[in-house]
Amino acid sequence: MESGRGLFDLSGKVALITGSSRGIGRAIAERMAEAGASVVISSRKEDACRAVAEAINERHRDKRALAIAASISDRGSLERMVEQVLQTLGRIDVLVCNAASNPYYGPMAGITDEQFRKILDNNIIANNWLVSMVGPQMRERKNGSVIIVSSIGGLRGSPVIGAYNISKAADMQLARNLAVELGPDNIRVNCIAPGLIKTDFSKALWDNPKTLDFYTRVTPLARIGEPDEIAGAAVFLASPAGSFVTGQTIVVDGGATVTGA
Repeated sequence: MESGRGLFDLSGKVALITGSSRGIGRAIAERMAEAGASVVISSRKEDACRAVAEAINERHRDKRALAIAASISDRGSLERMVEQVLQTLGRIDVLVCNAASNPYYGPMAGITDEQFRKILDNNIIANNWLVSMVGPQMRERKNGSVIIVSSIGGLRGSPVIGAYNISKAADMQLARNLAVELGPDNIRVNCIAPGLIKTDFSKALWDNPKTLDFYTRVTPLARIGEPDEIAGAAVFLASPAGSFVTGQTIVVDGGATVTGA
């Protein structure tokens, strides 16, 4: 653990967060900037990235946010983003793989091959691409933290988001495997598994009164979560406080998984 700094201090660190123009990714970026990190805001739309970066920079005089648009479905786009970050900020200490896709809502029997491949490509393979791009400079410094935003869906089955859940279960194993491979170079790889969080991405679930009522009833805290409630776990995993945590999945779900519902 680094000495002379607070447990949750990210001063001097550079964090790249995908899917950070809204929802959970934006909350993570805002909180990491608050903890002292320089943050890279990334999603497909440049205008949306720039708006979030400007909002963060308005709150912090040292201008801690940089906007770079990139698509997780395009390896070349991700490579250009990583290269730009390294040229501009000199390093990437924290990688948060938050962006994901779910183009299908229904039983597995109805999913097309194209939809299934998109889910697997964007939610698993793109994460491995990013780690392979960012990893070498972390290895040189013998320090780094990779955080993959998974889901409690990876711990259970579903009649409507089965393919998405399969991808999120694979993310947990990806973190475990990369933790073994990268651990000798002091690079930690972990997952966060949110429960139902009020974001645009999950609107199909929480915007349905019956579904919302069900989740509220089976969750011990009797509500769904907010994006900012995931950000704390990310700051923990990126900071000195999480320096001995790797290969783990931290569940942040209001207790929903403990009920077995």
